[in-house]
Amino acid sequence: MYNISIIGAGSWGTAVAVMLAKKGYDVKQWVRRQELCNSMKETKENLTYMPGVVLPNNIDISSDLEYCCKGSEILVIAAPSHAVREVVKNIKPYVNDSQLIVNLAKGIENESLMRMSQIIEEILPANKNAVLSGPCHAEEVARDIPTAIVASAREKQTAEYIQDVFMTPKFRVYTNPDIIGVELGGALKNIIALGAGITDGLGFGDNTKAALMTRGIVEISRLGESLGAKKMTFAGLSGIGDLIVTCTSMHSRNRRAGIAIGEGKSLEEVLGGTSMVVEGVRTTKSAYDLAVKMGIEMPITQEIYNVLYQKADVKNSVINLMMRAKTHESEDIAEILSLEW
Repeated sequence: MYNISIIGAGSWGTAVAVMLAKKGYDVKQWVRRQELCNSMKETKENLTYMPGVVLPNNIDISSDLEYCCKGSEILVIAAPSHAVREVVKNIKPYVNDSQLIVNLAKGIENESLMRMSQIIEEILPANKNAVLSGPCHAEEVARDIPTAIVASAREKQTAEYIQDVFMTPKFRVYTNPDIIGVELGGALKNIIALGAGITDGLGFGDNTKAALMTRGIVEISRLGESLGAKKMTFAGLSGIGDLIVTCTSMHSRNRRAGIAIGEGKSLEEVLGGTSMVVEGVRTTKSAYDLAVKMGIEMPITQEIYNVLYQKADVKNSVINLMMRAKTHESEDIAEILSLEW
């Protein structure tokens, strides 16, 4: 059995802590806010982020970061993507080279345009690190609803090790060697989920959402390939799988935020009305900047960027997308197939 530390007490960190504790591991969970830490100890629930889910007795809850880091074979980073750099810097004094770092955050850092694994490697170069990503709502994982996810790392042995540690009868873990694609799929789908929510808020239907999701995965793949990812990764759990669950579920913060924007609320109003992080907002800026840097066409991302950061009218953005220049559905095979016409 392993000693595992969860660094973070949001919904996803709590769900993973509960799942691993039920498997029988000794789990430490670091809680940043002392008030929440005290509440979790007293009530045996995370009333802020995961109400109704009982915390098993083998979760050791603490606000002492050094205590939570030391003595664990695996450190799981369960912070919002924009906080990962700070969290990893803070744990660095307490980490030894043999500890494995597992990241749960889905995002791209605004300033550096780095993926989460790149940030971890920069700060903790001696430590192996892995990522878990895929279609998984924390609310469902914590309640033992069957879920499938992907583990990825630079080394095959590391990914397989994480697969063994995290696999349960209700939580199936696959491995994928394409860490770039796995991370980008998990981050970029949040942008499309914002767009899916906007279409719901505007009162559009299933036709619109199907078109948005299908063309969304095209531009996710396009940017991913330019950054070194494998195209087939985006057809898997961390690509289209995560896109489906995030665009269609009311568990999705990004979809809910998009609905509010489509209904006429400002971004400031939407973000001010939730205590949870809407990852897609920051990721939209990073993806837009990457697309410009790489010279990649990402029309959906560009229009969502315009809505969020340029205060563009959402209805005009829909018209812009619908009235773009005529093109083939799949440019990379269009020239081959055109010979048959």
